[in-house]
Amino acid sequence: MRISAAIRASQRSPLLQVVKSAAATIAAWMIAGWIFPAQLPVFAAIAALLVVQPSVNQSLSKALERSIGVIAGVVIAVALGLLLGSPSWIVLLAIVVAMLVAWVFRASPGTANQVAISAMLVLALGSSSPEYAVARIGETLIGVVIGIVVNALIVPPVLVAPARRDVGLLGSEIAASLDRLADALPEAQTPAKLQELMLEVRLLRPMKDAAEASISAGEESLTLNPRRSTHRADLREMRALLDQISPIVTQTIGMTRAYFDHYDDTIGEEPAVVAIAEQLRRAGHDVRLAVQVAEASPEPEIMTSAIPALTAPLVIRPPSSSHWILIGSLMEDLRRIRGELVDED
Repeated sequence: MRISAAIRASQRSPLLQVVKSAAATIAAWMIAGWIFPAQLPVFAAIAALLVVQPSVNQSLSKALERSIGVIAGVVIAVALGLLLGSPSWIVLLAIVVAMLVAWVFRASPGTANQVAISAMLVLALGSSSPEYAVARIGETLIGVVIGIVVNALIVPPVLVAPARRDVGLLGSEIAASLDRLADALPEAQTPAKLQELMLEVRLLRPMKDAAEASISAGEESLTLNPRRSTHRADLREMRALLDQISPIVTQTIGMTRAYFDHYDDTIGEEPAVVAIAEQLRRAGHDVRLAVQVAEASPEPEIMTSAIPALTAPLVIRPPSSSHWILIGSLMEDLRRIRGELVDED
């Protein structure tokens, strides 16, 4: 494992997220310090810092995790302090007990860690008195509330643009794969060209997964988001579009695989091949037309006609006996693609 990969992200988080985290932490420190002046408001600052997440929904989840963890940890620390006094080893005992309690109740990893950390901090930084415990719980709740409010009010993140981008890229690559197969069908191919064709078409699966992940992240970002009404229709449109073109990924890969497996140098002589290649280009055109809602045109010079090209099913003469498996496979996948793209109603 590369050390840099373990400590560095593939891309920076938005600067706005850093600003919001800093603002929430400073506000929590000042407000909690004013309400509880006897102690440094460490718990409030940590709570605010952890609660500011990429989405409001994630902030609420983190707030619940943080609050429960702190309350449980503080209760454990106070109970042990009242029972055993304040020897130095009690901090280690509190950590072990907190971890066991979290395990018994099947707490999530984040909550379990929070229970142990809170128990340790209470005993290491302060006192085990009930008054101190109540103050630390109140301080944590202040930080939690401030983190949620800051995340919700300062431009709540809405991840619609990445979903639109990834769906658009997927549609563009589907169309490009169909065009590449159409170009290859009538021509003689070298083994290297066939391998290249397969390698390129296999990129569709990770692109489809990326589009699915982006839409799911977008839907997550709208949950409990004050701006959700403005963007909800966009994400529904992206989801419907992905549902429409996802089966075409499977069919495009299947057609390319069939061509790879059953290729021979005489396939280009088959009368049906030219017609199938034309239908593949038409299908590519209609995929581009479908994803124009996602602003998916990959290059400014590619202008897609607004008129669907798959206007009628393809009818061909029976192929020769040596090619009927390939021709039949291509025809069936084309039929399925047409079913996805053409509204018969």
